[in-house]
Amino acid sequence: MKTTLMVLMIPLWLMTACTKDNKTGAPVDSNLISQVISDNFNLSVFAAVLQRSGQYRNLKERGPFTVLAPSDAAFGLAGYMDPGSVATTESSVISAIGHYHVLDGKYDLNKLPFQFNQELRSEGGKLYATRWVKGQDTVLTINGARVLSTDVPASNGLVQVINRVLTPYLHDKLSDAVAAEQSITLFSEALRVSGLLQTIDGTGPFTIFAPTNAAMQAYGLATVEQIRETDVELLKQLLRLHIIRDRRFIYDYILSDDGTNQAQQAMLDGNVISIQLVADESQPGGFSGITIRGPGNVSDVNLLKQDNLAGNGVLHVIDDVLRSSQQ
Repeated sequence: MKTTLMVLMIPLWLMTACTKDNKTGAPVDSNLISQVISDNFNLSVFAAVLQRSGQYRNLKERGPFTVLAPSDAAFGLAGYMDPGSVATTESSVISAIGHYHVLDGKYDLNKLPFQFNQELRSEGGKLYATRWVKGQDTVLTINGARVLSTDVPASNGLVQVINRVLTPYLHDKLSDAVAAEQSITLFSEALRVSGLLQTIDGTGPFTIFAPTNAAMQAYGLATVEQIRETDVELLKQLLRLHIIRDRRFIYDYILSDDGTNQAQQAMLDGNVISIQLVADESQPGGFSGITIRGPGNVSDVNLLKQDNLAGNGVLHVIDDVLRSSQQ
């Protein structure tokens, strides 16, 4: 099998793991995780996160640790364009990011079973790792983010380079995650009126594709009053078309593609939605995401936000309401 793309450049001096402290003559370990990250130009923003969060000092300890290191390109996608942007971000946010990307223990991801969304736990909460075969490659993801460089060794653990900054989950229940997302307040109210809040706060896991307020308005549920006046059973039927009884990150669909670039997903109401993979223009043969359609949608429904993790599931935000064939 081909291995995944290796983007972490290991300096030649790492071949000699220990040098001597000029002042004391004592050996100094130059291959600690903190040093590996600091000396790599592709991880400069994450190095700044470790410094500000206090994790840089912790990662000098014996460990072992496993660190999920977002590349500088990943931080750029999240709005952190350079190390300086870390200094201007609220310290509590940087601290949460720093802790969520560090696991106590040595996790060789290449030895995980071939399964979707295996639960791990970092210093900042739950994580879900997938190891799967895609074509001739073995692909690893964490919370739906691709692992670009796997099991890079350090003297006190491993570094895994990933293509997206992981967002620490703040809510144990999906209902709270939905309520906290300001762009879907009408969908949140519809869940409350329909009585489905109790369902999505169950053991789960669940995945929700939540239409924005603009999408709900275009559908005809433009106000809280209109939602409250809608027949509860009709409202419940509509909303169940947006809920999956499973945990699904967007990259899960890319990994499970059978070569047709299409997939189907059964929803809570029994209907099946169609999924189309979106080609990645920067990577021939690769995919950057998905679009979806309900049985009654005549055009693609796009994702605006994805992979918002909660304790009992995942929340995605979409730009249209999914429709059944009867709508």
